[in-house]
Amino acid sequence: MHADPDTVAVLVNGAPSGVIPVSDRGLHYGDGLFETLAIDAGRPLLWEAHMQRLRAGCERLRIAAPDAAVLADEAAQLCVGQTRAVLKIIVTRGPAARGYAPPRPATATRILSRTPWPDYPAAFARQGVTVDWCGALLARNPRLAGIKHLNRLEQVLARAECPDALAECLMCDTEGYAIEGTMSNVFLVRGGTLITPDLSQSGVAGVLRAQVLAAARDRGFDCREAWLRPAEFEAAEEVFLTNCIIGLWPVTRLGERTYPLGKITQTLQHALAAARAITFPD
Repeated sequence: MHADPDTVAVLVNGAPSGVIPVSDRGLHYGDGLFETLAIDAGRPLLWEAHMQRLRAGCERLRIAAPDAAVLADEAAQLCVGQTRAVLKIIVTRGPAARGYAPPRPATATRILSRTPWPDYPAAFARQGVTVDWCGALLARNPRLAGIKHLNRLEQVLARAECPDALAECLMCDTEGYAIEGTMSNVFLVRGGTLITPDLSQSGVAGVLRAQVLAAARDRGFDCREAWLRPAEFEAAEEVFLTNCIIGLWPVTRLGERTYPLGKITQTLQHALAAARAITFPD
């Protein structure tokens, strides 16, 4: 079986459908979570890491996590025959009557969709990207920090102000600390140390972010998470972005500051590709 790579396919609670009840709390309140995975050669990359984050997010929000075997089977149905595509998994608390109070018991909704691979230029990964800071800020909330919940209006507003000429915009929190990009995690290298923002108060702890930190430590690089001001990026020797779809994009320009294609950035990029954690552009 070979599916058309340009076809959008959706399963709602295991059945082919593009419909959910209008009473679903994911629609009304963003009451749920999602994962976005790269499909490569018919399989979802970093499946176990994504499932671990999904289960942790469900536990945090007190939503019943989908059965692991059922979810794996449904994902396999959408991945078969796909050379390269995107798999998105959404879990909501499910339909309920009006009001914020969660229903008891609740019947979670699971939505799996497959969409075509985005047409990002191969040069983004090979030659680097231009980014800048945006004015939209991320609120601090440790109860939601790190998980990939459905409330993404902050990113929507940030992306709306991001000029087309930029590959990505970086966001700060309301205290002025650098946190992440609108769709990515951000790293810098300074004095040979790999540093990424502390996400204990806001932001998404990306699956690939964790893979980068593990790969760096395996290769003997000093790594840490820290509170970073935007000005600290001025002193950086290298900057790069990550997520599971873009892989790793070197940043060659941030505002008026330019950066080289750094050694640590390239080492980690090739390490992730060799481990099949990311797809490297042809």
